[in-house]
This record gives sequence, structure tokens and C-alpha cells, in this order.
Amino acid sequence: MVLLMTPGLAVFYGGMVRSTGVLNMIMMSFISIPLVTVTWLLVGYSLAFTEGNGLIGGLDHLGLRGIHPDTAHGSVPELLFITFQLTFAIITAALISGAIADRARFATWMIFVPIWALAVYAPIAHWVWGPGGWLARWGTLDYAGGLVVEIASGASALALAIVLGPRIGFRVDAMRPHNLPLVLLGAGLLWFGWFGFNAGSALKADGIAAAVFLNTLVAACLAMLGWLAVEQVRDGRPTTFGAASGVVAGLVAITPACGTVNPLGAAVVGLAAGVVCAFAVGWKFRFGYDDSLDVVGVHYVGGVIGVLLIGLLADSVMTGGPTGLIHGGGLGQLGKQALAAIVVSGYAFTVSFLLGKLLDVTVGFRISPEDETEGIDGVLHAETAYAEGVHGRNPKRPGAGLG
Repeated sequence: MVLLMTPGLAVFYGGMVRSTGVLNMIMMSFISIPLVTVTWLLVGYSLAFTEGNGLIGGLDHLGLRGIHPDTAHGSVPELLFITFQLTFAIITAALISGAIADRARFATWMIFVPIWALAVYAPIAHWVWGPGGWLARWGTLDYAGGLVVEIASGASALALAIVLGPRIGFRVDAMRPHNLPLVLLGAGLLWFGWFGFNAGSALKADGIAAAVFLNTLVAACLAMLGWLAVEQVRDGRPTTFGAASGVVAGLVAITPACGTVNPLGAAVVGLAAGVVCAFAVGWKFRFGYDDSLDVVGVHYVGGVIGVLLIGLLADSVMTGGPTGLIHGGGLGQLGKQALAAIVVSGYAFTVSFLLGKLLDVTVGFRISPEDETEGIDGVLHAETAYAEGVHGRNPKRPGAGLG
């Protein structure tokens, strides 16, 4: 189910871009699957989930050395746990691509992904989920990846958007999704896979897994309603794009909190994410960073909302101990959540920015203005998703025929 999320993300992102960038956008997600898989099996898993120190795991399981079919991780075979965590790493890397749509060199993206998986994803996963990770010891709660997946990918996406700069026509041309049915299909696939993402993190079929499953559904529904309500009040009409975006925002926000809040708390998390993220996607125009497909506005902001609301809404019935402020737990847990969000944001942004800059000045990260104007699918892949002229775009004129 979690592996399906990456093709789902590819379709979701593919529908959101202009018609001349569909294939490139889909490929940026699909290529993340083999790139992260090889990296994870060789060294990534060992760095994230092997005994080491508080900052990084050891090298005992390089190439999965010492792990056999009968090796267990808790109550499940370790090979199954390795595969499950691999699917998390894959989609986290793929998420970043949405911020640099229509202007990144595919070959450079292929270099960026495995290095990022080792330099950013593996250390953060170790801090939060690994044996002896310092954020885990600190008492930070992140059930299924608000810090590790959402904030890490969102902060990294912002860094790359700044490194590459805005698309030609940003703030001038209307860069609308070219295929809303694809966007909705992708959102549906993501929604389905997300139940495996969150409920599967229980690593067993029990009452907690059932509660997590329900929390995931509740948050997505309330977020959709919240986003549509904002559109109705602000713009006078709800949109299908808003519905899909709202669902994803709710799923993002409930990811860290799904195993720590009750269903009412999940409703609050989802509604907050739907409302806040509906406004946050417009921040890029105010601050001038071209986050093409709103990775920052949805995944980063939604991840921060979910991580912080744990500090307010955590229920000891779900956590087995830690309690949020409204349940009488004081400000301690909120402080831990806030610190973790700040540290993970800063680390992911800084390393991703430096890596992106290094690649940009060495091999080049952005395609030429001429190639961007002509259309990235034809230039980088010698293919087109649609017959010429179907969407009325003149490939020689920037911003024409936006779908």
C-alpha cells in the first residue's frame, strides 16, 4: 500500500503540471523507487536503524549483512520491516520533486536523490525512530513520519526551489493544473496507500492500528471540508483541486499524530490542516519562492501542524504515557515537538540547499531557458504525453496554452 503511494504521487503531480511536463514529473517520482531502493539496501537502512549513537546508526548491516529470513524486528521479520521502511524513504524523496517541476535536469535529480537519502533522510529517521536516536530519547513523538517524511521533504523542497529559482512566467502566467482528473486519481491512490502508511506503522493488527486507521480517515475528511470552506468564503466557489489538496493536507498532518490522538483530536488536526494549508499555498507569491506544486504549503506546513498539535492533543490512552496540554500534560510535550520541528527543518533545509548548490555549480541543476520554454518532456525525454496541439499550447511561446 505504501509503495503504491509513489505512483499515486506521480499521477497527482503529473496532473498538476502543464501539459508539456507531465512525463518528466511522473518520471521524477518513478525513478526515485530504484534509486532509493539500491541506496537503502546498501547503506541507508543500516544508518537509520542500526545501533550507533544519537546522531547516526552504525554500519553493522551494510548490504543487509547479518539479516536473514528468520531475523526478527520486534514482532515482524526484519526483512519485512526493512521493506516497509524503504517505501517511506522512497516517497519522501519523490515528494521533493514537486517544488522544482518543469525546470530541473533529470540526470541531476538522479544524482541528488541517493545522496539526499543518505545525508538527510537516514540521519533524521535515526534521530526519531532509530535505536538510541536523540529525538526519540528526548521524548519526541512522531508516529508515522511528520518529522521524518513531511517536514524533511518540505524543508528540502524549499531549499531546492530557492537554488533553482522560479519558473519562467512565475507570478505572470497562470500555471494551472492541466488535468484535474489525474490530480483526483492521484489523490485517491495516495489516500488509499496512506492507510498502510499510518496504520501499518503499528506493525500489528490490533486496537491501536484500528484507531490509527480511523484517525487517518477522519483527518482527511475534515481537512477536505476545511479547505473547501476556505475556498467558498474566499473565492466564492469550491474546487475539485481544493478537494484533492485538502485531503492530502489532512493526511500529512495526521501522519505524526495518528497514533497519539483520539478521533476527536484527529478531527481537530485535519480541520486545522485544511484551513491553514489552504492559505499557506499562497505564501510563495508573497515571499517569492516558486514551490511549483505546493510541497512547502501542504507537506511542510501540514507536517508542522501535525507535529505541534501532538503537544496539545496527545491522549495517554493512545500514547501509553505522554499527554498533551489539553489533557493535563502541561507544556513539556509541546516544547519537545516544537524543538524537533525546528531542528529537523533546519537540518533538512541546510543540507539540501548545500547539496543542491554543489550540484548546480558542478553538473548544473536547471535546464536552459530555451529548453524550459520548449517543454521539458520533449527536451529531456524525447516524448510527449499528448498528441501535438491537443491542449492548444504553442511550445515556442512561454506561458501559452496552460491547459
